[in-house]
Order: sequence, then C-alpha cells, then structure tokens
Amino acid sequence: MTEAAGLTTEQRDHIMVIHLDDGKANALSFRLIAAIHHAITKAENDDEIGAVVLHGRPGRFSGGFDLGVMFADDLDAIVTLVADGGGLVRRLYGSSVPVVAACTGHALAAGALMLLGCDVRVGADIPTKIGLNEVAIKMVLPDWAMTIARDRLSKRHMQRAIVNARITTPAEAVDVGFLDEVVAEDLLLERAMEIAAELAATLDPTAYAGTVAKFRGETLATMDAMVTAARASIA
Repeated sequence: MTEAAGLTTEQRDHIMVIHLDDGKANALSFRLIAAIHHAITKAENDDEIGAVVLHGRPGRFSGGFDLGVMFADDLDAIVTLVADGGGLVRRLYGSSVPVVAACTGHALAAGALMLLGCDVRVGADIPTKIGLNEVAIKMVLPDWAMTIARDRLSKRHMQRAIVNARITTPAEAVDVGFLDEVVAEDLLLERAMEIAAELAATLDPTAYAGTVAKFRGETLATMDAMVTAARASIA
C-alpha cells in the first residue's frame, strides 16, 4: 500500500486499486490530479498489472474541481486546473490498461467526467447525485469535456445532461451513460474488482492498447489539442 495526496494505492493480484479519499468531497486539486497520473503511470509500466480500479470514499466519488481554486480570482490558476483535469480524463480514456470506476457516491462536474474516462463504471445503489452541473453553477463546460461527453453519453440524454445540467440517481445514470451498472453499496468494490479481473485475464495488453489508439484515437487527439490550446491561452 502506498499513499499520496488524497489517495492510496494497493495491488490485489493483477489489479491496481486507487482509493481516492481526501476526507471530504474528493475534489480534484492540482496535487490529487498529479497523484492519480502517477498511479496510472505505475500501472502502465508494470507488466504484472492488467487493470486498474478507481475507487472513491464512502458517499463521494468526486465532487469536481477544487472550488477553492475555481471560485478564487486567479484566472490563470483556474484555466490551469481545468486543463490539468482535461489531461487526467484524457489519460484515463487513453490508458494502455483498462480502468474500472467504482463510483461510491456523488460524482459531479469533473467527477462525472472522470467516469466518462473509464472503460467500465459501476455505481453504488444509494441516494446520490451524478451529472454535469456546470450550467447550474454559472460555468460553461470546457471544450475537452464537451468532446468526451459526446463520445460517451447517450444521444437521447445528451441535451438534458449537458445543456440543462440534469443531475441523476445512479440508476438513471446507467441510461444516460455515466454508469454501466449499479449494485448494492456493500458489493461495489467486489463487483468492480470482478470486472477488472475479467478484463485483465481476457484482454491481450498489446491488442488492448492498439485498439484504444484506433477506436478512441480521434477523440483523444481532439482532447489533446483542446487542453494544449487552453494552456496556451494563459501566456
């Protein structure tokens, strides 16, 4: 078990489990984003790791970006944090190892976008909020977020999920496209591990990475360009 800013990692057989727990809302800060990147890098560089599980704390997967930065007056810091978040979601979506999300609770804004970056998303069947609430809190989704939302969300629900900032329950989130399935809270991590173990056992690593590059390549390249453009706007 290793610890970093707001997370711990452990290896269970051929699965790396990343436990997100900052004791609060699991807000995406500069430090937490960097720590998740570091964990994913370790998983990708370890031949013994066949899949990753991204696991939240009880009642919270992630409440989105660090509001201490987002509601401050430092525009450069805001743009940088959002660009870093885009880089993280893109990293999850383009990872050379499958990533399974164990959504333990609320997943709002950037938290919901992290779900969109994961291969398979399992949610706890508890009263909780999942969705993109940016418009309701006076924000416009960044370009990179629009791109992955169009790639992963159900077309039937896209307008309400993005433009109308519709927030859903976990069961509703399956139909919208934020989650793939919902299970009892006490079975969540076990189910996510089961899925990750199956992916690790059945998918050829080289073929998986190559297929991700081909199937998601256009979306990943677009996200890269959008994140790069956002960073350039600071200069």
